[in-house]
Amino acid sequence: MNKKIGLLEAMSIGIGGMVGGGIFAVLGLAVSLAKGGTPIAFLFAGIIALITSYSYVKLSLAYPDRGGTVKFINQGFGKSIFSGGMNNLLWVSYIIMLSLYASAFGSYAPNLFAISSKTVDFHIYASGIIILATSINYYSIKVVGEIESYAVIIKLTILLLFILIGIYGLFDNPNLSQLAVSNWETPIKLLTGGMVIFVAYEGFELIANAAPDIENPEKNIPKAYYYSTIFVILLYVIIAIVTVGSLPFSAIATAEDYVLAAAAEPTLGKIGFTIITIAALISTFSAINASLYGGSRVSYEIAEDDELPHHLTSTLWNQPIGLLITAIATLTVSNLLKLESLSTAGSVGFLSIFAIVNFVGFKLHDKINGNKIVPLMGFLLCTIALVILIQQQYLSNQTGVIVALSIIFSCFLLEWIYKKNTGINSKT
Repeated sequence: MNKKIGLLEAMSIGIGGMVGGGIFAVLGLAVSLAKGGTPIAFLFAGIIALITSYSYVKLSLAYPDRGGTVKFINQGFGKSIFSGGMNNLLWVSYIIMLSLYASAFGSYAPNLFAISSKTVDFHIYASGIIILATSINYYSIKVVGEIESYAVIIKLTILLLFILIGIYGLFDNPNLSQLAVSNWETPIKLLTGGMVIFVAYEGFELIANAAPDIENPEKNIPKAYYYSTIFVILLYVIIAIVTVGSLPFSAIATAEDYVLAAAAEPTLGKIGFTIITIAALISTFSAINASLYGGSRVSYEIAEDDELPHHLTSTLWNQPIGLLITAIATLTVSNLLKLESLSTAGSVGFLSIFAIVNFVGFKLHDKINGNKIVPLMGFLLCTIALVILIQQQYLSNQTGVIVALSIIFSCFLLEWIYKKNTGINSKT
C-alpha cells in the first residue's frame, strides 16, 4: 500500500476496468438496437461517462479514499438511508456486472471447447469461471493483481490488432454500406442502444479507489480519468465501425453473443475468430477476477460505515465475507438472467449511481473547488438517459426493467429495515 501509482498505472486501472468483459458482452446487443448507428450509440454513452468523470476528478482530489464512490455518496448525503441505499445499489451493480462477464465467457467458450449442447455449455462455463476466479481470490490477492496486469496488455494488443486489420479489410467489404445514415435507427433508439451498453464504460470509477496512492495527484488524477475515458471511447467507436462494416446484420444477429469474434472472420478467417475468442475469454476472466475483489471491498466499506451489518467486515479464509456472498449471488444471477436483462439492469444501476455522484459534485462544488455547471449537466444527462432507457426497454425487455427497478427498491427497503431495527442514527 506504500507504493505510489504513476500516471500510466492509474490509466491502466481505468482502461482495464472499462475494457474488461463489457465490449465482448454487449457489442452484439448494441448492434441489434442501433444497427448502422452503433458507433454513435457508443459515442453517446462515452460522452456521458466523460462528463461524469469530471465529478469523479474533483471528488477524488477533495476526498481521496479507497472507498471511492461509497465515500463520495456519503460525503454528499451523510450516512443516511438514501446514501446507504445507493451504496447497496453499487454493490448489487457489481454483482450484475460480474454476471454479465460470466455470461459473455459462457457464450464465447463453447466456440472453442464444446462439451454438450450450447445451452448446457453456457451454464457449465459461466458457473465454472466464477468458481475458478473465486478460488484464486481466496488463494492470493497478489495473483489477482498479476493476472489483471498481464490481461490488460494482452486484450488491448489483440483489440488494437483487430482494429488495424479490420480497417484494412473494410476497403473491399460490401457490408461497409451498413454504416450509412439510412441504416441508423431513430435518435431515441440510438440513445437507448448507448444506454443499454453503458455498462461497458463504468470501469473508470475504479480510479477513485486508487486515488490515495496516485503520485502527484493534482496533475495525474485528472489525466488518468480523462485520458483513459477518451481512449476507450475512441476504441469502442472504431470497434463498432469495424464490426458493422464487416458483417451483414443477419450474421451479427446470429452471432450476437460472440459477435466480436465473428467480425474477425471475414478478414482473418478461422484464425481470427479463434484469436478474438481467446481474447474474450482472457478479458472476461480477468474482469471477473478483479471485480470479485472489488465487489467484496464495496460491501466491506458499506458495512464499515454502518450502512450494512458489521458482520460484513469480518473475514472468512482471510478474505472479507462479502467475497463469498458476491460469488454466490453472481452464480445465481448469471444462470437466471439473459444477457439483455443483465445489461439493462447493470446500466440502470450505474446510470443511477453516476447521476447521484454528479449531483454530489454539483452540491459540493464550492468545497471541491469545482465548476457546478458540468456536474449539473452530468446529473441531468444521466437522469434523462435513465428515464429513456427504462421507458424504451420496458416495451421490448420488460424482464430487465422489472429486475432493475426491483433491485433499486430492494436496496432502499433493506437499508430502511436495517437502520430501523438497529436504531443507528442517520443524517439526512
